[in-house]
Amino acid sequence: MPTISKDAIQSALCDWAGRIAAGTTANEKLAVVGLISHGDVLARRLVSLLQEAGVQALYGALDISLYRDDFDMLSHKPALRASYLPFSTDGMRVILVDDVIDTGRTVRAALNALFEYGRPARVELYALVDRGGRELPIHPDAAAFTTPVEASVKVHLHEIDGKEDITY
Repeated sequence: MPTISKDAIQSALCDWAGRIAAGTTANEKLAVVGLISHGDVLARRLVSLLQEAGVQALYGALDISLYRDDFDMLSHKPALRASYLPFSTDGMRVILVDDVIDTGRTVRAALNALFEYGRPARVELYALVDRGGRELPIHPDAAAFTTPVEASVKVHLHEIDGKEDITY
């Protein structure tokens, strides 16, 4: 089973921070919003790296459970968690962060949830892993790693899982 290391994950986040910082204008309002539960950890780390680079960004987290298009069809209902977005996204550049993108349906749900908080000027999608199995025309602006669509991807982050790597 291939493994992507903790160092490779950190390197990817540093690359993202550099890319975002380079593309941020002086008066631009920036928010980094992670999808609960691994995307929000990545978003928090990204905000810290941006601050180290001198770029101010607000942090937010979204639980998209109720926005899923398959919510009524699930045999077990997902645990609902509170979103944390204590600001309006009106006119902001929003970096949406998730750990894995596959079909695009989670991102579609996230966009619906995000627009409950305002009308962003621009939304960019950063995914740690891209499996490439799209069912919707949604693609990340940045993906650190790609895996085969048939791969079973497991992202482990220290804050949640007590270890850090990606296996597939």
